[in-house]
Amino acid sequence: MSVHVKVILFACFTSYVVSFNEQGIYKNIKTDYVVEQEAVISNVDFKIKLKDSKPKVSSPLRFTNQQKPKGDRYETYKPNWDDLDKRPLPTWYDEAKIGIFIHWGVFSVPSFRSEWFWWDWQGAKYNNTVDFMKKNYRPGFTYADFAPKFTAEFFNADQWADIFNTSGARYVVFTSKHHEGYTNWPSNYSFNWNSMAVGPKRDIVGELSTALRKRNLHVGLYHSLFEWFHPLYLQDKENKFRTQQFVKSKTLPELYELVNTYKPDVIWSDGDWEALDTYWNSTEFIAWLYNDSPVKDSVVTNDRWGSGVMCKHGGYFTCSDRYNPGKLQSRKWENAMTIDSQSWGYRRNANLSDYLSIEQLIDTIVETVSCGGNILVNVGPSHDGVIKPIFQERLSQMGEWLKVNGEAIYSSVPWKFQNDTVTPKVWYTERITDTVKTVYAIILQWPEKDALLLGAPVPSKDTTVHMLGSDMSFTWAKGPSRGMLIKIPLIPYNQMPCKWAWTFKISNLLNS
Repeated sequence: MSVHVKVILFACFTSYVVSFNEQGIYKNIKTDYVVEQEAVISNVDFKIKLKDSKPKVSSPLRFTNQQKPKGDRYETYKPNWDDLDKRPLPTWYDEAKIGIFIHWGVFSVPSFRSEWFWWDWQGAKYNNTVDFMKKNYRPGFTYADFAPKFTAEFFNADQWADIFNTSGARYVVFTSKHHEGYTNWPSNYSFNWNSMAVGPKRDIVGELSTALRKRNLHVGLYHSLFEWFHPLYLQDKENKFRTQQFVKSKTLPELYELVNTYKPDVIWSDGDWEALDTYWNSTEFIAWLYNDSPVKDSVVTNDRWGSGVMCKHGGYFTCSDRYNPGKLQSRKWENAMTIDSQSWGYRRNANLSDYLSIEQLIDTIVETVSCGGNILVNVGPSHDGVIKPIFQERLSQMGEWLKVNGEAIYSSVPWKFQNDTVTPKVWYTERITDTVKTVYAIILQWPEKDALLLGAPVPSKDTTVHMLGSDMSFTWAKGPSRGMLIKIPLIPYNQMPCKWAWTFKISNLLNS
């Protein structure tokens, strides 16, 4: 590297420190930043290698995307959306259905309002956040001063992995870096703003990834493309994103580092909305991910790769936070949602009413899967590494329900009808094995009378009805005008297979 280039880079990184210092950020650790600039400079040669209650009718659908065969192998994917969108979705993802989302970072220390705390305080300057800081922290307190208090002393990766495994989830997406820029791994591109340098002094991503894989859970990593107050990003933004200093020195090196080091099965991108995908070099990165990365055959990506891309391009669609369209979609999608209805990060001042009940959570799972989606259920641990009992209880209850009803969820496909044509709060899934098709009617509310009328199924003389988790078989009759009437005998409470949402397994339908 020439002396000229080194001078430019040193000036660039010095401006980074000065700019952050002017904002009152990292004031207490600025010396460490200056000391580490030389080490950082040596690394810059890194080579970039909506609800609808009406019943919906549809055809069975498997979400694998269009394949591009070339002999016995797939073609190399070109760095454009037309080509990348044809890449087959790895089958594990559609079969998994249930995932856990984890939002954990420096924002877990103030644990007030949401994971957007820093922006709410010093960006949007919301009054309640500004007042919170004035009342509870000394003058001159910076966001960086929260970092040493991100202690994680109770974080136990194996304990977390056991909780997630018991929940019935098949994959976990962990926040490697949120919009605050703090990385939960010892990144070479985040200077002292990472979990090994300040706070836990641990490789959180590494510990959790290892623990999850021990339990055969797929590992996913959330990564924010942008950072609210990073000087290089703000400079690119001021230049109307005609420059890419932030992308080339921060975003892309981090992404390559994450993939090569931890080999995740999901890259959950976010923070893309202010700039086009061409600024982020998104298609080039995804082409590498699909063609040459160590996870090229197993990895899945979402749709948050640049302004205007979401819900149009990517491995699967998220479309919006808590996306739940209530009807079948043409592409594989995911409902990323929260148990705390108000926030993704932990909030100390949350009320019990802010948390979804298990009935609400199961309702959301069933509706999502019936319409062909995966669900990503978010929890927010506290700064010390504790997943609070309210989250543990919901995940444990979810796992209890899935032990009985998982046959109707995992590896299922959407049926011709998503919800019933006559009785509300009934949703359908289907499983296809060889030539056998089985339909599952999941009822979210137990019938008040001694019969359940279903309008969508058309029975044959060979149709049988069972309830998952029970040895009982149920008699049925044809409906008064269409469908079928399942007769419900008196079942003692202690003989019910589960406490919430019951599944009728219906075989040999004429319209399966």
